[in-house]
Amino acid sequence: MIKDITIGQYYPTNSIIHKLDPRVKLIGTFVFMASLFIINDFYPYSVVFFFLSVLLKLSKIPFKYIFKGLKPIVFILMFTFLINIFMIPGNVLYHIGPLKIYDEGLKQGSFMVLRLIFLVVGTSLLTLATSPIELTDGIEKLLNPFKKIGVPAHELAMMMTIALRFIPTLLDETDKIMKAQMGRGADFESKNIISRAKNLVPLLVPLFISAFRRADELAMAMEARCYRGGENRTRMKQIKMDKRDYIAYTIVFLYFFIIIMTRFI
Repeated sequence: MIKDITIGQYYPTNSIIHKLDPRVKLIGTFVFMASLFIINDFYPYSVVFFFLSVLLKLSKIPFKYIFKGLKPIVFILMFTFLINIFMIPGNVLYHIGPLKIYDEGLKQGSFMVLRLIFLVVGTSLLTLATSPIELTDGIEKLLNPFKKIGVPAHELAMMMTIALRFIPTLLDETDKIMKAQMGRGADFESKNIISRAKNLVPLLVPLFISAFRRADELAMAMEARCYRGGENRTRMKQIKMDKRDYIAYTIVFLYFFIIIMTRFI
């Protein structure tokens, strides 16, 4: 399951989505996330599904690779669904002992599960279609106007990108430590929740030590290269907006306008 997490990973292809300006993809992702919280009925999700399907097709990223990222959140999806169907009152559909399944809870549970699925798939597409360097440049460019009020744009962009970059590295490290501990008799697949929680202790301690060691090595490597922040730094590749980026902006905001209109139709 550790290897099924796709957040923070980059999938290189020569697609039109990969070629877009990172600022377009960042703003588009925030607009997409906002649109999911505007929706208040089921039928607008058909628009979201169509929009996301077109993006995935244009990105040339395999659908299996995208949707395997949903495996780690299956438990969260199930928990969210069950909490809603049992806790939100309405007309009783079915009795399971002392528990009652309500029609309103079933509707709300399905609604929330769909929202979470689209949210994970849509946000995963950002890192899958944008390299860490492009992501850093895009975040810094978007934060540049806030430099006037003292916001450290370059440092914030660097920290956010390094955090995303090290997610796959730490997941790989976690997988190695788990296999080593399982070889010593640790049981991470037991159905007993208390037993599994106890077995996480010998996993978390070496993981934290490894994370701090990697952070220290990275800091030393940056100091050895005379890194002093973003002042007066130049880039080999300058990001520039072109025609396809403006077309992408138009499509994203047209999609957002359609989603807003669904609240009034």
